[in-house]
Amino acid sequence: MARIPITSLTLILISALSILNLAHCKTLKRDVKALNEIKASLGWRVVYAWIGDDPCGDGDLPPWSGVTCSTVGDYRVVTELEVYAVSIVGPFPTAVTSLLDLTRLDLHNNKLTGPIPPQIGRLKRLKILNLRWNKLQDAIPPEIGELKSLTHLYLSFNSFKGEIPKELANLPDLRYLYLHENRLIGRIPPELGTLQNLRHLDAGNNHLVGTIRELIRIEGCFPALRNLYLNNNYFTGGMPAQLANLSSLEILYLSYNKMSGVIPSSLAHTPKLTYLYLDHNQFSGRIPEPFYKHSFLKEMYIEGNAFRPGVKPIGFHKVLEVSDSDFLV
Repeated sequence: MARIPITSLTLILISALSILNLAHCKTLKRDVKALNEIKASLGWRVVYAWIGDDPCGDGDLPPWSGVTCSTVGDYRVVTELEVYAVSIVGPFPTAVTSLLDLTRLDLHNNKLTGPIPPQIGRLKRLKILNLRWNKLQDAIPPEIGELKSLTHLYLSFNSFKGEIPKELANLPDLRYLYLHENRLIGRIPPELGTLQNLRHLDAGNNHLVGTIRELIRIEGCFPALRNLYLNNNYFTGGMPAQLANLSSLEILYLSYNKMSGVIPSSLAHTPKLTYLYLDHNQFSGRIPEPFYKHSFLKEMYIEGNAFRPGVKPIGFHKVLEVSDSDFLV
C-alpha cells in the first residue's frame, strides 16, 4: 500500500485541532487558584495584561502574558511562568509552588524581597529557575536540592546570606549554577564536584573562604566543568597541581582573592584552558614556560601579585563578563 504523504494542509489541520483541543480543555483548578493568588499579589504592573479568570485563556480571551500551558489528559496545566523586568515589589509569591507542572520559572529583574520559601522543593518538574536581579534575602533553601530535573539555576545579584547548601549536589542534571553577587559565606561544598553535567559555576563576588585544594579534593570531580568563576572572594592557599585534572576547564577566574605560592607548571597541561585570571592575589615566583606555549591559552592576567620581575601576561586583559542568556539553552 502506498504511503500517503503528510502535506502542509494536513499539518495545518493537525495544528488547528490541537489548538481547539487546548481551548476546550478545562484548566486544572489548582493552577487557576494559584495564578489568581499570584495575580492578586503582584500588583497592577502584571494585572493589566492578565485578563479573565483563566490563566490559560477562556473563550475569546488569550492565555495570560508570560503563562504557557499544556494539555495533560482532559485538563490544561501551567508549564511555564515568565514574569520578568516589570518591577514586581514584595515577597516571593509562595502560590507559585502550587504550580506542580512548572518546567520554567523566570521572575528575574524584579524587586522581590525576603526568602525563597522551602515549598520550592515541590516543583519536581522544574528545569529552569531564574531569580537573578532581585532583592531576595536569607539563606538559599536546601529544598532546591529536591528539584531533580533542574538544569539551570540563576540566583545571582541578590542578597542571599549563609552558606551554599551542599544539597545542590543532589541535582544530577544541573549544568549552570549562578551564585555571584550575593553575601554568601563559608566554603563551597566539594560535593558539587560530583555533578557530572555541571558546566558553569559562578560564585564570584561573595564572602567565600577556603582553598581550591579543598574544592577539588574528590577524585574525578567536575568532569564537565568549563567555566569556574571564584573572583572577588577570600580564597587562600596555593594553586594545586590537581587543577590540571579538570580536563574540560576553559575559564579559570581567580582575580581578587588572597591566594599565594608559585604557579605549578602542571597547570599548563590543562588541555582546553583558554582564559586564566590570577590578578590581584599574592602569587610569587615565575610563570612556567609551558604556559607561553599552550595551544589554547589566549589570556593570562597576572598584575597585582608578587611575581619576579620580567614575568609577562598573555594577551590583552578585559573585564570578563558573560551574559546569563548565553547559557539559556
